[in-house]
Amino acid sequence: MARSVASIVAGHPVAGAPGGTLQRPNPGRTAELVTEVSLGDVSTFVEAAKAAKAAQRSWADTPAPVRGSAIGKIGRLVEANKDRLARIVTEEIGKPLAEALGEVQEIIDTCDFFLGEGRRLYGQTVPSEMPDKQLFTFRNPMGAVAVITAGNFPVAVPSWYLVPALVTGNTVVWKPAEYAAASAKALFELFVHGGGLPDGVLNLVLADGEQTYAGLEASLEAGLVDKVGFTGSTAVGRKIGALCGSHLQTPCLELGGKNPQVVTPSAQLDLAVEGALFSGFGTAGQRCTSLGTLVVHESVHEDFLARFDAASRAARIGDAFEDVLYGPMLDERFARRYETFLGWIRDHHRTYGSDGVGRITAHNPRKGFVGDPEAGMFYHPVIVDGVRRDDDLFRTETFGPIVSVTTYRDFDEALDLANAHGYGLSAAIYTTDPHEVWTFRRGISAGMVSVNNTTSGAEAHLPFGGNGKSGNGSRQSGQWVLDQFTRWQSMNWDHSGRLQKAQMDVAMLEPDMSFRL
Repeated sequence: MARSVASIVAGHPVAGAPGGTLQRPNPGRTAELVTEVSLGDVSTFVEAAKAAKAAQRSWADTPAPVRGSAIGKIGRLVEANKDRLARIVTEEIGKPLAEALGEVQEIIDTCDFFLGEGRRLYGQTVPSEMPDKQLFTFRNPMGAVAVITAGNFPVAVPSWYLVPALVTGNTVVWKPAEYAAASAKALFELFVHGGGLPDGVLNLVLADGEQTYAGLEASLEAGLVDKVGFTGSTAVGRKIGALCGSHLQTPCLELGGKNPQVVTPSAQLDLAVEGALFSGFGTAGQRCTSLGTLVVHESVHEDFLARFDAASRAARIGDAFEDVLYGPMLDERFARRYETFLGWIRDHHRTYGSDGVGRITAHNPRKGFVGDPEAGMFYHPVIVDGVRRDDDLFRTETFGPIVSVTTYRDFDEALDLANAHGYGLSAAIYTTDPHEVWTFRRGISAGMVSVNNTTSGAEAHLPFGGNGKSGNGSRQSGQWVLDQFTRWQSMNWDHSGRLQKAQMDVAMLEPDMSFRL
């Protein structure tokens, strides 16, 4: 039976469906309806922003250790509901259950990290240049925060925003991807019940992109939103960045990636293949950190490609509730867009990795497919060799199970190819040469670097984020995200009883600069 989901503002479900309705099938079994979504509109977003603004002062006045304790309890409730939440994610977006369980664990890890931040929102006591005067710094919350997230990680990535935003005293308007509304509603309920959050502290808005942008614009104009966090495409991130910039705000932007993996002559090839298989095809290539292009040294290119082709052909693909590398595409829109990317394969390319290209069907079968391919939106994994730097496949993020391969001769060329697409989210190198490791680290533009590991796989206590077309340098996770949700305030307290002017009424010692030994 399909779940009915609606927006929740100030603790109450929004009546009706001013933005229309959306019926959400299981992408792996499209005949099964998973969710019926009542969508909001511009006014829904604005009302949520008003509710968050109204609740913010009281929430900020709640002692920070109490807010931290609430985050800890949210983590425990998520842990108690781990299997159920993961199954909702798998039903709704087709992510393999093992990966969905890992995604829920990321929420728990994030809560565990931040539960103590309520007792560690440290400022500083700074010495003054004047007597009887004290200087201090404080972290203050930004205010009401608007968070807009994608649906490929429908519960983990939102927690990267919600947890630090709440523990630092902000209130939140959260707009998840409407095609992952059931997962979002489940996470919302766990946060509200686990944290005992007052009405208006966390608000859920379900709306399409057009209504969301208009609602955000109206809320910024009305002074209701003090910070914006966005995870999604580079194109939409540019629009949100421009909108926020016009209001003298700097958003937290986590955008797309075209993440390279360099394979050097000294690499352990089987390990490099294992990494490429998981990061290239895990979640059907629908991660911002998915492998985009393999940059392989010409001396090992043929050997590596043969091993990668064999591993891809042997991988189990299909029913997301089984032990598979990946399941279906997240949504019909992504399946349609992926077919556009497949159209970028040219005559000078060679394809590997499966028995066919495109959608897996009875007429275009995949050997060893798990389940019924006709039931959902399943696609062959594709390895495209011979990709050139001027190809669309090289220059543009391709959201789906497709990995490009190119070759290099010397290390400078490898670095150049790894940076040439203009994205800067994640990058990996497989090598046993320490000099190559440190040269790569210095030269790569990515915000995250892996050595003998995949381009995918964040941990809750490391900074996550990218540069260039992958973001504006903002970072999530760990202590670094605190700078996204707090602003520094300095205070000076002069208790001398007289006006002391900085840089003017400062005592000076008199040195003897003419002294010589």
